Amino acid sequence: MNNSFVPNTSCHNTPSIMGYSGKPTTSIIMFLAAVGGNLLALFILGVHQKEHHSRSSVFCILVTGLALTDLLGTCLLSPPVFICYAQNTSLISLGGDRLCNLFGFAVSFFGLAPTLILCTMALERCLAISHPYFYAVHIRRSFAKFTLFFIYLFSLAFCLLPYGGYGKFRQYCPGTWCFVDMDATGDDRANLVLAFSLSYSSLMALLIFIVFVCNGSVIVSLCQMHRNHMVRRGSVVSVARKKRLSLAWFGRGEEEMDHLVLLALITVIFVVCSLPLT
Repeated sequence: MNNSFVPNTSCHNTPSIMGYSGKPTTSIIMFLAAVGGNLLALFILGVHQKEHHSRSSVFCILVTGLALTDLLGTCLLSPPVFICYAQNTSLISLGGDRLCNLFGFAVSFFGLAPTLILCTMALERCLAISHPYFYAVHIRRSFAKFTLFFIYLFSLAFCLLPYGGYGKFRQYCPGTWCFVDMDATGDDRANLVLAFSLSYSSLMALLIFIVFVCNGSVIVSLCQMHRNHMVRRGSVVSVARKKRLSLAWFGRGEEEMDHLVLLALITVIFVVCSLPLT
């Protein structure tokens, strides 16, 4: 059999890494990129906060939570993978079902929690741009902190369901990681296993959809604000004058534009990485 293609069913209990090449280059690059990117993001947030001498905004608190969550997930999940490659052994052989279940829980948790944070960031920007009065009255820094706490609590409770029999984790090829069981082949509680995998994937898909809708709403709102601003300035204005007014308007809305660009980039990268699996 050609090891260049090994069905996932053959990796459930494999004792060694399937198709092992001896060089976990991809894992190392992903680890370094994730750690470096998140540390850079936290550094930039710190510098920005220090330069402006102001308290963190709701959006900045959420961005910080996103970076810290992703950084923690990377640092917790990468070491077992490196050990597996170093010893040419699978996760099951390294720590048995207990380690596989713990790894699967961590992967699902650090997949769900950042998605919820990203969705909250999109909702926060949507409210700030489309409903500024409601945002100014009801949204405070305490809201961001409470939301982060609720996200972690909900993600923890949801991803612990397989430990109670609702769902199951299993090892996937090449044998270095475990995740939610997607097909429950030969399992006596297949309905519960499939129900959890469907619940998890449906929740992720819903969150991604909400992010797209909110970001689209923010873009439309910003364009309408710009158009209305130009209309109020009057239609009998020179082209050069219109250009200066346009640049001035975007200068005043620089923070909103920065937030939108950041949110759009995070969303695109996240969706490209997560949507195929979802």
